[in-house]
Amino acid sequence: MHHQTLLPNGLRVVSAELPHAASVAVGIWVGVGGRHEPAALGGISHFIEHLLFKGTRRRTAGMISEAVEGVGGYLNAFTDEEHTCFYARAHATRFPVLLDVLLDMFLESRLDPVEIDKERTVILDELAMYRDQPADLVHDVLNAVQFPGDPLGRPVIGTRATLRRLGRADFTRYLRTHYVSGATVIAVAGNLRHEEVVRRVRRFSRHFRTGVRPQIPPARPPRGKPAVKLLSKANEQTNFGLGVRAASRHDPRRHALRLLNVILGENMSSRLFQVVREEHGLTYNIQSSLTTWEDTGDIVVSAGLDTAELERTLRLIVGEMNRLREHAPSKAEVRRARDYVLGQFDLSLESTEHHMMWLGEQWVNLGSLTPPEEIRRRISAVTPGEIRSAARDFLAPHLRSLALVSPRKHDRGLLDIVAA
Repeated sequence: MHHQTLLPNGLRVVSAELPHAASVAVGIWVGVGGRHEPAALGGISHFIEHLLFKGTRRRTAGMISEAVEGVGGYLNAFTDEEHTCFYARAHATRFPVLLDVLLDMFLESRLDPVEIDKERTVILDELAMYRDQPADLVHDVLNAVQFPGDPLGRPVIGTRATLRRLGRADFTRYLRTHYVSGATVIAVAGNLRHEEVVRRVRRFSRHFRTGVRPQIPPARPPRGKPAVKLLSKANEQTNFGLGVRAASRHDPRRHALRLLNVILGENMSSRLFQVVREEHGLTYNIQSSLTTWEDTGDIVVSAGLDTAELERTLRLIVGEMNRLREHAPSKAEVRRARDYVLGQFDLSLESTEHHMMWLGEQWVNLGSLTPPEEIRRRISAVTPGEIRSAARDFLAPHLRSLALVSPRKHDRGLLDIVAA
């Protein structure tokens, strides 16, 4: 059973009552992420995510973690392109503790200058760690190619230059602008009555800064021609990402794209895994992922492999993309993809944490909740012809971008393969 309450200050409280669950998951979602950042403040959303763990007027950093872990729970957070989430999970009887700790962090962070400088070093180390992991780094390279001059083309973590410049005044202004009631959703899933959740949240609501969620700058249109970007590094393997711009979360074609991605490369029974790994043995793992944002999206095929096998592998991937554009998948293949998507969705809702994540994402991204039965209906209604149509729209050669982190010194010939 799902419920939602909009408080007078614009703060929204949403919950899923799960009587069978022993635990409760609580998330504070704020509608701000990397896309909201001007270039000079790149990484500030993620930096603030870190800083809110570093102490409040009532708790030190150690006391924050001890309060949650001391009752058998855990506490975490993440930042992505369009929102930030602080969340915790524990036994349902510990809900008051989780809510108090999370809202204390969210509303009463000290932003101590000493802690800011310490955390700056931590985040710079985190950035260096990612740059040493080619499987992660290649996605930053690809984003810069797919979204040139756009916030989506910049790493959410920021750059060394921006991270070194950010100061307490920047954080204070950013919090005042973005961490406001109208941009915030509190999502709860577990064995709790919605009335109890709302009653406890109301105690804190007067401490929220009032305001509305700032608009996301519109994404720049696709380049309109294929592109290749090589970052030469002395690694043992070549890691690549082959991406295409895709539909937004509001586009009616998104459900066909969801099934298209499963058929293409999302799991072990997908075409790419079967062809590239099982038939040809060219890589340990290959997969595709679909991401949808407010006004755009992407599909990315990624793998790591022996550099000598790169061209052969890319030809196989492009061949499967083109085959999906030319021929609709069989009804049996669509049925398997549909059953996979619906099965994964149903399994995820059994977990209080995953249920809370789904609930929070729906409300912070869409401002409403699409009931599970309606999601199942829409996925089930997708036809083979609609999947082929989506492939023709989004897997076209002129939309493709290739990024590589590789010991190769040149990218000769790769553009012709990508554009085939």
